[in-house]
Amino acid sequence: MSPRNPAPAPAQPAKQPPAGPRAEAKRQAIVKAARALFLREGFDASVDAIAAKAGVSKVTVYNHFGSKEALFVGVVKDSLDAPLDDTLAAAIEGLGDSDDLREAMVAAARAWVADVRANPDVLALRNVVARELHRFPDLAAAWHRRGTEDHHPAMARALRRLADEGRLEIADLDVAILQLYSLLVYPHLVFSAYGAEVDGDLTDRLITGGVDMFLGHYGARADRSRGPA
Repeated sequence: MSPRNPAPAPAQPAKQPPAGPRAEAKRQAIVKAARALFLREGFDASVDAIAAKAGVSKVTVYNHFGSKEALFVGVVKDSLDAPLDDTLAAAIEGLGDSDDLREAMVAAARAWVADVRANPDVLALRNVVARELHRFPDLAAAWHRRGTEDHHPAMARALRRLADEGRLEIADLDVAILQLYSLLVYPHLVFSAYGAEVDGDLTDRLITGGVDMFLGHYGARADRSRGPA
């Protein structure tokens, strides 16, 4: 091959982010600082400001995330992966053990919605993502790659168990999870997008009505005929 047309250099593997306990502590500090600034300023928040708030250098931010875009996506993914609090986890995991499924689902729904309402950062971050999504196709791609069950794994497991035991009749678990999410959580996301919130009384009516609608459609036939207590 002519020296004027040298063979292309082999592609370099992506740089691995720092590892170990100290590196993880710095990563968490960066994510926490970035979340706070992205919530306040959107994607216009500067990496310099994020690094200063996290108590690290700008180089450290790039060593961990590679780019501001990747940091933004990382903050969103961390929020999606945030663990359930103990009350919500216990309520969801206990669904299959309850003799009164409606009562157990109402309790789990109240814990789920309370978890959302008690964390304004999650609602605000969702609104930031909605504003910035056109700039970040990776966010939409990551959402689709995860699948519905991956977004609500505890609820998916509980519904699958109830279906396996014949207490629910669910042909399409993805649809069932989205419908339950839409009945219980989505109203709060919509209201928050307009700077408002659903009041406590309406929240509870949405919860009990939503559970009744869900069980009316997916409950075992023998239970459907009884209706709510």
